[in-house]
Amino acid sequence: MMTPDVFCPLCRWRPEASSRWTCTRKLGGCGTSWNTFDTRGICPKCSWHWEITQCHSCKQFSLHGDWYHDPHGEPAETYERELET
Repeated sequence: MMTPDVFCPLCRWRPEASSRWTCTRKLGGCGTSWNTFDTRGICPKCSWHWEITQCHSCKQFSLHGDWYHDPHGEPAETYERELET
């Protein structure tokens, strides 16, 4: 399976391995802090699936799946099919 490039679809900021997001209690989450791209947006503690992700640079929200980009120019759906198999 290919490894996608991960960057903000709006400003192209690239998260580092040390970047962290919080499973926000205000929105029904558990408060866990982790790198959301390590788990494709699923909280490792409560299994909540985050469909949106806020960029640390531009502070805008985008669909989590839109952060994954094919380094070879193939459509993003390619990754979803590979994950299903």
